[in-house]
Amino acid sequence: MADPGLPDARSATRFLSWLVRRSRMTIVIGIVLSVAWMACQSLVPAMVGRAIDAAAEERGGALLGWGLVLLVAGVVQALTGISRHRFSIYNWLGASFRTVQVTVRQANLLGSSLPRRLETGEVVAIGTADVTHIGGAVDVASRGTGAVLAVSIVTLLLLHTSVPLGLVVLIGVPALMAVVGGLIRPLHRRQQAYREQQGRLTGQAADLVTGLRVLRGVGGEAVMVARYRARSQALRAAGVRTATVESLLEAAQVLLPGTFLVLVTWLGARFAADGRITVGQLVSFYAYAAFLVAPLRQLTESIDKVTRGHVSARRVVKLLGLSRGTPPQSPAERPSGDLTDPDSGVRVVPGLLTAIVTEDPADTARIAERLGGYAAGAELGGIPLGCLPPAGLREHILVAENDARLFSGRLRADLDPDRGGRLDEALEAAAAQDIVDGLPDGLDSVVAERGRSFSGGQQQRLRLVRALVADPEILILVEPTNAVDAHTEARIAERLRAVRSGRTTVVCTSSPLVLGHTDRVLYLERGRVAAAGTHHELLDSEPRYARVVLREEQP
Repeated sequence: MADPGLPDARSATRFLSWLVRRSRMTIVIGIVLSVAWMACQSLVPAMVGRAIDAAAEERGGALLGWGLVLLVAGVVQALTGISRHRFSIYNWLGASFRTVQVTVRQANLLGSSLPRRLETGEVVAIGTADVTHIGGAVDVASRGTGAVLAVSIVTLLLLHTSVPLGLVVLIGVPALMAVVGGLIRPLHRRQQAYREQQGRLTGQAADLVTGLRVLRGVGGEAVMVARYRARSQALRAAGVRTATVESLLEAAQVLLPGTFLVLVTWLGARFAADGRITVGQLVSFYAYAAFLVAPLRQLTESIDKVTRGHVSARRVVKLLGLSRGTPPQSPAERPSGDLTDPDSGVRVVPGLLTAIVTEDPADTARIAERLGGYAAGAELGGIPLGCLPPAGLREHILVAENDARLFSGRLRADLDPDRGGRLDEALEAAAAQDIVDGLPDGLDSVVAERGRSFSGGQQQRLRLVRALVADPEILILVEPTNAVDAHTEARIAERLRAVRSGRTTVVCTSSPLVLGHTDRVLYLERGRVAAAGTHHELLDSEPRYARVVLREEQP
C-alpha cells in the first residue's frame, strides 16, 4: 500500500491483516501474556501430581517445595491473566474504532452518492454489528495462540508420562477441531445470507419511515407494510437457520471436550489400577483433561470469531471499494466559468439567478446532485467536479435540499456557526424574522432534535437562512418554497434575487412566483434541456412549460 494509514480494500483477509499490523505491538504483548497465562495453567496439574506423590511418600521438603512452586505459578497466572484481559480489550476496541474511522471517511468521500450505491441497511450493519465482530477477530489472536500452546504443553507432558494417553490427546484434539470446522463452513454461509437480508430489510424500513407521509397520501401504506412483513418473516426464517447451526456449534463446544474429558479420565483410572501410573499422576491426568476443556473451547471460539470477522470484513471491503470516480486533484487556479452538466445540457451562467424546471421531479434531484458534485458528470469551467478536492468543492458549491435537517442546540449556532455577520440579512431574505421573534429566547432558543418544534414551512425557511448565511460562490436550492404560503413565497422570491446579486444561484422549482424573478429558466424533458429563456418568454412560446408551471391553475 502506498499509504500505511489506508487499508487494502481488495480482500477481507487483507483488511484484517491491515488491522493486525496497525496494532501489532499490543497484539504481540497480548500474545506473550496469553501464552504465559495458559502455560502456568497447563503446568499446574503436573505440579499438583508431584505434590501428591511427595505427600504419599512422606517427603515433607519436596511437598513444601512444590507448594511454593504452585504459589508462584498462581501469582504469575493472576498477574498475566489480568494484563492479558486488559490488552485484549484494548486490541478489540482499537480494531473496532479503526474500522469506524475508515468507513466514516469513505462515507464522507462518497457523499450523497452512497445511498444509491450501497443500501442503507448495509451501512447501518457495519456501524452496529460488523465493527464488533471485526474487533473480536483481531482480539482472539492472543487467546487462540495461548490455547494452541497450552494444548501442546499438555500433549508433551502426557506423552512423557504415558504414551497412550499422550496419543489420545494428540489424535483427539485435531479430530475435535475437524468436527467443529465442519460446522463453521455452513455457519459462514448462513451468516452471510442473514446479514445480506438484514441489510436490505433495514434499508426498506428506513425508506418506509422516510416516505410514510407520501405513502399514506397515495394509499400505498398497506402494500409497503405487507412487503415489509414478508421480508421480515424471511429474515426470521434465515435467523432460525443460522441459529440452528450456532446451537449445534455451541453444543459441540461443550459435548466434545466433555467426552474427551471422560475418555482421558477413564483411561487414566485403568492405568492407575494396573499400576502403570501413580496416584499423583492419575490426579494430574484428570486435571489435564478438565483443563483441556478451556483451551479447546477457546480454539473453537477462535475459529467462530475469525469466521464472523471475515464475513463482516467483506462488508467493509465492499464499502471501501466504492469510488466517486476520478481522484481529486489540485488545480493551479481556483476554477471559474460556467457550471455545466453534459448529461442534461444544463449550463449555468455565473452571476445569474437560474431556474431549472423539469417535467419529472425525479430529474431535479439527479441534476442537483451532479451540479453539486455528489455524483459524477458536471463540470466547472471545463474541469470535472470529481477532480476537485472535496473540501474546496464544498466551499465553492452548496446544495440546499429539502431533506436537510436542523441540528439540535441553540438556533444561532445552527444558522450562523461562524458568526459571519450575514444572519440578519438572511433572516430578512428568507422571511424568517417572524419565526425568531416568536421564540421565547429569540436566536438563543434551543432547537429540538431535527427541528421538531417548527412546522414544515418554518423549517424550510430556516434551512434557507442557513444556506444564505453560508454565502457560497454557487448556491443550488431544491424546491426552497414549496412548503410556505403564496404570500411568503412571493416575498422570498423577490428578496432572494437581491441578496444573491452578483452570485451564481440555481433554483430547482416549478413555482411561477419564484420563476418570475429569475434571470434565466431552463426547461427539461426526459432529463434533457428542451427550452431556455425567461419565464414569460417560455410561457408564451413553450406550451409544455406552461402546463408544468401553471398546472395548479388549470381546471
